[in-house]
Amino acid sequence: MIEAEPDLLEIADALLPGTDLDTAVLAAEGNTHHVLLVPGVAAVRVSRRPLGAASMPRRIEVLRRLAKIDLPFQVPQPLTPVTEFGGRKAVAVSWIGGTALPKGEGDPAQIAEVLKAIGEVPLTDDLMEALDGRGKGPRWSAIIADEILPRLPERWQAEAGERLEAALELEPVPDSLVHGDLSGSNVHWTEDGKLLGVLDWDNAMPGDPAIDAALMAWHGWENVRKAVSAETYRRARTWDALFGVEHLVATMNGRPMTSPDGFVAAVVPWLEASQR
Repeated sequence: MIEAEPDLLEIADALLPGTDLDTAVLAAEGNTHHVLLVPGVAAVRVSRRPLGAASMPRRIEVLRRLAKIDLPFQVPQPLTPVTEFGGRKAVAVSWIGGTALPKGEGDPAQIAEVLKAIGEVPLTDDLMEALDGRGKGPRWSAIIADEILPRLPERWQAEAGERLEAALELEPVPDSLVHGDLSGSNVHWTEDGKLLGVLDWDNAMPGDPAIDAALMAWHGWENVRKAVSAETYRRARTWDALFGVEHLVATMNGRPMTSPDGFVAAVVPWLEASQR
């Protein structure tokens, strides 16, 4: 049982009455949610901030709509309604077994399998209605140009501007489903190496599939290079070069930038490391 955040246990108990929580563990904290894992039973997601609370119903609706599609992998499904607890919102979703590949490791064939499986999910009208709407808010490049570049240290402003131009000069490609957080523990495999499930669809959106390819560089760029076409690899490196694709995705969800100073504080260390 976890010792910290006893309120999370209380919320889990309220959502899943009668469930033994002695084995519950707190997953690594996200920016907007706590996730309490109840092995073999459920994952309980609890909002940390107002933005997370406000977006939770839509994010859970994405899971429901993905479940209507015949997918070659499992997707967590809501076990409870989204419920409010004193200004925070919480929901329990189904447990997905299997294990993630270690950081820096991965068979290129497995990486290619994940990217193909997600990229081939049809962007139906039903699914599009629930996904993050890029057209409903400021364009990501305008956010970067207007909100981020002026806040960067002076030594980075020109370089980041050039990287932004390189991304904008990429030839348009047809939209595919982009997971938006396709790394680490969000992809689960069986013991014999078969794709089992894909978790955490909070950043899902229509977009360039090379964005997901860049996110799979968690397993090593060389593995990604062997898994995708030369053109997809080039696009992936271009997207990633701007601020690190995991940061870049946060500008692409159709919402205004709520904390540009916080965003800059996160990306400057990445920029510094990118020159080493």
